[in-house]
Amino acid sequence: MKRVIGFDPGLAIVGYGVMDYDGVNNKKIVDYGVITTPKDESFPVRLALIYEGVTKLIETYKPDEIAVEELFFNTNITTGINVAHARGVLLLAAIHGCGRLYEYTPLQIKQAMTGYGRADKKQIQQMVKVYLGLSSVPKPDDAADAIAVALTHIQTGAFTDKFYIR
Repeated sequence: MKRVIGFDPGLAIVGYGVMDYDGVNNKKIVDYGVITTPKDESFPVRLALIYEGVTKLIETYKPDEIAVEELFFNTNITTGINVAHARGVLLLAAIHGCGRLYEYTPLQIKQAMTGYGRADKKQIQQMVKVYLGLSSVPKPDDAADAIAVALTHIQTGAFTDKFYIR
C-alpha cells in the first residue's frame, strides 16, 4: 500500500486528506482535516503555522507521495497572492518532508472526480462521498476538497509521472 496526502492550499485554511491505496479500486481514507491560521495573527506567523502544520502531518503519516492543488486566480489579486505565499510554504514543507510531489489543476480534479471540467464544488464533494462509500460528505469543505486532490492522484494511476514535479 502507498500513502498519499492531498492538500487544498489556503492562507486561513489548508485542507488535507490522508489516503492509503493499492490501485484505483483499493483505497481508504486514513485521516482528514484542516490546518487553520488566526486572522488576527501577522502574515509571517500564519505562514509559519502552515509550514509547521504540514511538517507535522508529514512526520505523523509518512506519505510516499504528496498531491497539491494548483492555484486558480480569481478576480481578487490580493487574496490570490496571499494564497500563493501559503501554497509556496506548503510546497517547501512537502518537498523537504516527502520528496515526491505532484500538482493538479482545478480542471484536472473536476474531470477526475466527475468527468466534467465545469463541475462545482458541491458536485466534487458529493463524488468524494460516493467514491469512498461514506454516509456524508467530509467536513469542513476544505478537507473534502483535499481528499478530492488525493483521489485525483490515485485515479491518474500509471500517468502520475506526468504530474510529478520532483
